[in-house]
Amino acid sequence: MSDSDDTVGQDFDEAVNMTAKQLSDWLETDESQSVGQDDGGESVGHRSGRRIVEILQKKGERTDSDQEHMRKVVGYVHRHLAQRPDGDVTETRWRYSLMNWGHDPLKD
Repeated sequence: MSDSDDTVGQDFDEAVNMTAKQLSDWLETDESQSVGQDDGGESVGHRSGRRIVEILQKKGERTDSDQEHMRKVVGYVHRHLAQRPDGDVTETRWRYSLMNWGHDPLKD
């Protein structure tokens, strides 16, 4: 693993604050499936969440494809956090979208 891979791994571990089980359970909810951009099927964020679960459950070294997705996750989480709405975010589409990407802002 290169230094940049180490950095991506650290950034990913900081951005994704849900366990594989928590994220997997979340992805089964109506709230999870109610948000995100889609093309008539599964939303991008929901599909990403399933991929994150796979990465979190991986025992061996992460592949280049894993690293690429991890970078995408870190970028999304950082951009989305910067758009935090005012007030209580507990039951908001903003929070639900972040949770699809493995980050629960209420855990911060």
